[in-house]
Amino acid sequence: MRPLASAFSDIAMNEQPSKWVRTAPGAPVFRGVNWGGLKTLYLKEVRRFFKVQLQTIWAPAVTTMLFLVIFTVALGRTGRFVLGVPFADFLAPGLIVMGMIQNAFANSSFSLLVGKIQGNIVDYLMPPISTGELIVGLVGAAVTRAVLVGCAVWLAMLLWPGVDVTPRHPLAIFWFGLMGSMMLAFLGLFTSIWAEKFDHAAAVSNFVVAPLALLSGTFYSIESLSPVFQAVSHANPFFYVISGFRYGFLEAADSPVAFGAVLLLAINIALWALCYWLLRTGWKLKH
Repeated sequence: MRPLASAFSDIAMNEQPSKWVRTAPGAPVFRGVNWGGLKTLYLKEVRRFFKVQLQTIWAPAVTTMLFLVIFTVALGRTGRFVLGVPFADFLAPGLIVMGMIQNAFANSSFSLLVGKIQGNIVDYLMPPISTGELIVGLVGAAVTRAVLVGCAVWLAMLLWPGVDVTPRHPLAIFWFGLMGSMMLAFLGLFTSIWAEKFDHAAAVSNFVVAPLALLSGTFYSIESLSPVFQAVSHANPFFYVISGFRYGFLEAADSPVAFGAVLLLAINIALWALCYWLLRTGWKLKH
């Protein structure tokens, strides 16, 4: 008669979920995608920022609306036209997507960094999810926050008198909003891997993200710039996000829309590969 422990072991093996494969004693792995783990991580990240939605969603929306009010009052009532449309209509789409990308960065740059500082980074590294699933969960939550902020700003602008934010090319709005949010989410994820304290993340936000966003053509058309500064603007990837997203509302853009769409896709693939490699190697995460 076999020992009782051996019998219980056989029963446990037979009752394991079909997605588990026993490669060695005590070392089960998943077949394919761990959908349960991925969903749990994504919901954890979404609930984290949604618990303080007044700060993470509504406050950025109010700040973005203040930009619209200030610039509309200062410049928009003089009958100024940009790209053939009133200045307020030109400004609104850029403000929407600028709020989206900045909040995507803020969300993803916080996740792993707070884990390293509080000493619970193991909560991200030990669960049975792959590196790709970890990236999808973190970036997906950041994009979700970006979409919520963008929708809040867009709804507020619909009610604002004198501003037309009627979508005319929904596919362009979707693509450039998604690509821009993902680009900043990947950049935020890289920042959270690299940074060792909140000052490091704040430095990237203040000296990289904010200047590139403000100098991306959100508040002006690059047609009014000198050739040198036009060339500098074309080297700024944020410019293609703003210009392409604006095209979805105005049917007019400062840059070739198709080129910008492909460029942003290439940038996101490169950033994904960089983040994947850093997480796989455990750079600045495993000590």
